[in-house]
Amino acid sequence: MTITAFDFLRSNSLPMLLEQEIERVILGGEFKPGDHINEKELALRFGISRGPVREALRSLDSSGLVEQVPNRGVFVRTLTAQQACDVYDVRAVLFGLVGKLLAERITDEGIARLKAFVADMDVAVAADDFEAYVKINFAFHEFIVESTENPTLAQQYLTLVKQLRLYRARSLMLGDSMHASHLEHHAMVDAIAARDAARALAAHTRHVEAAKERLMATTTDLK
Repeated sequence: MTITAFDFLRSNSLPMLLEQEIERVILGGEFKPGDHINEKELALRFGISRGPVREALRSLDSSGLVEQVPNRGVFVRTLTAQQACDVYDVRAVLFGLVGKLLAERITDEGIARLKAFVADMDVAVAADDFEAYVKINFAFHEFIVESTENPTLAQQYLTLVKQLRLYRARSLMLGDSMHASHLEHHAMVDAIAARDAARALAAHTRHVEAAKERLMATTTDLK
């Protein structure tokens, strides 16, 4: 028997699943920054009442993906360039810690997985295949963070990444940003594979700081 999306939602926690689905469409580009999110339309889309939709949107507001504007409704959050830079500053500190912890805890299997990610990105970069590169890049970073086995750190870091995804995708497309970013990936994995915690901390911190610099170089209102 085929389980429809409606059946799946009905048999699980509605607000949590709705939050995941709305997040997916936002990060996938169906809803753009600044777009209005209509509770009624979402309720009709999923065949449910507006209550669970409202609860899911409140949770997304807390995570920084949407914002509730009094007397106007809920909108996909639009980060200013300065706000994005502020998020990058916090993310750099967290990602440095991620690198340090992973260098201390990584298994041989984990190192093999990291090298496989880098090899796949090598192919995408050589082909100038931005779409393929971005997908592997996101999976690579998620694997790194989750492999620290520190759920609190992973949750905080990935929340920041979600807020920056539209900014990151835009900046990676410009100039040689994709190529520069991937050279940093090599440095990160080399440090982790060597199990050099200090070098891994520095490489991971630098990776985010460089991403911020690439953003600033292409954003006129930061100059």
